[in-house]
Amino acid sequence: MSVEHAPVVVIGAGPTGITVATLLAQYGISCVILDRWTQVYPQPRAVHLDDEICRIVARLGLAEGFAAISRPALGLRLLDGSMNVLAEFGRDTAMSCNGFPQANMFDQPEFETLLRANLGRYPQVQLRGDVEVTDISHPTRDRVRVTYCDRSDGAEHHIDADCVLGCDGANSVTRRRIGIGMHDLGFEQRWLVVDVATSADLDQWEGVHQVCDPHRAATYMRIGETRYRWEFRLLDSETAQDYATLEALLPLLRAWVDGVPVDSLSLVRVTEYTFRAQLADHWRRGRVFLLGDAAHLTPPFIGQGMGAGLRDAMNLAWKLAGVLDNTLAADILDTYEQERKPHARAMIRLALGIGRCMTAGGEFGSLTRRLALPALQRLPGVSAKVLDGETPPLRRSALVHKARRPRQLAGRLCPNPVIAGATRLDTLLGPGFAVVTTETPDPAQSALIEQRGAAVYLAPANSALAQWLHRGRAAAAVIRPDRTVMHAGRDLAAVCETLPGPGASLSPWNLGRHR
Repeated sequence: MSVEHAPVVVIGAGPTGITVATLLAQYGISCVILDRWTQVYPQPRAVHLDDEICRIVARLGLAEGFAAISRPALGLRLLDGSMNVLAEFGRDTAMSCNGFPQANMFDQPEFETLLRANLGRYPQVQLRGDVEVTDISHPTRDRVRVTYCDRSDGAEHHIDADCVLGCDGANSVTRRRIGIGMHDLGFEQRWLVVDVATSADLDQWEGVHQVCDPHRAATYMRIGETRYRWEFRLLDSETAQDYATLEALLPLLRAWVDGVPVDSLSLVRVTEYTFRAQLADHWRRGRVFLLGDAAHLTPPFIGQGMGAGLRDAMNLAWKLAGVLDNTLAADILDTYEQERKPHARAMIRLALGIGRCMTAGGEFGSLTRRLALPALQRLPGVSAKVLDGETPPLRRSALVHKARRPRQLAGRLCPNPVIAGATRLDTLLGPGFAVVTTETPDPAQSALIEQRGAAVYLAPANSALAQWLHRGRAAAAVIRPDRTVMHAGRDLAAVCETLPGPGASLSPWNLGRHR
């Protein structure tokens, strides 16, 4: 039996799989991607990425490409069943502290085409389509064997990998093969998803519309110059077949397309989805990791489904690359699930809260929303909290050193301001660790930073970064390759000491020192 070897096998060539393979290739790690299909899935699914995820897209080298195919959204409106505005949370489409608009609408097939074209820049990655993974086993402690069938000729192939990344979606073969279950978080709803193309002007507010109606909750959004998306909760007696034509859909669409000639509307797709909330019991077994929908399923009410998978890819890629090139110890990989699982759970719970706000309570719930939401919007700080797109900070781990005090920076993303000309901080810092400080390192500190392979940026007084450090009661911060703050403090020497050294073991390193 002939057995090929690859450092990493990625199962699944969706956005998460392509992203993690691209990031690994940027670190010089070779990958083989296996996928059932030869081309991008042609139907639109995800339609939103936030500004935090856009930093990952930029890391792939696709900031300009994504900007060309995406459309900033103006925020969120909550409406009642009669289309009266209950609350509006407007967003400025200018750049956020992360360097991108906070809400970006797009067509998933266009984005995936962009991702795959970009992957062609990296000869370290092989993408093999029209194959089916049939088995995942551990022939040795240090290797994972992936067996797959080439569907074009039926031939069976074997690859021994140092690590396997299961990015193969909600029905993950990887997850089943390694015996990991999914924990149900108690949410299941059937929704109709409708995509329409038209060059007609719908004359609608260009943010997301959430219709909070227990009888027929709905969502509307413009996702491109001529593309629109609606989602409607299905009644128990309904299926997508009941709405297979534009004529059947018009009663649902009427509030948005009234006055628009029907012959100017083109039905791109109508389908049924069951929205679920689930988390994998474990995200790793040995050298096999789960990413994206294989690890978590979230309802789409806050537009974080695809983004969660890209967060997984960014969190794991630099850690795995460091382990494979022997610059980081293997125990760093324990932090992947420790950091990402609680974050994913928090985002799922937020989505569930929005979903229940839209649908719960019957007539009493509708009355409560009509009375409470306008008043809530007017409370000081509520709109700012809703519009602050920052997701929860990562929890404490060997790579997130949190002190027991408020306003700390550890676990949060650092800002990404323009530093010089059009260059943003992310580009300036490069792909590794970095120290951002308001104090000039002395020769010993500079030597330590260099010895540990980190970049350093001296933030000018009164600059955005200096003010950010000051608000966090810090003079310096260690920034991880994924731009999360690992450690921050007022003592530059102590901050520099927390930089991981080549091959340093992190498990005992020490959570106790940074309590």
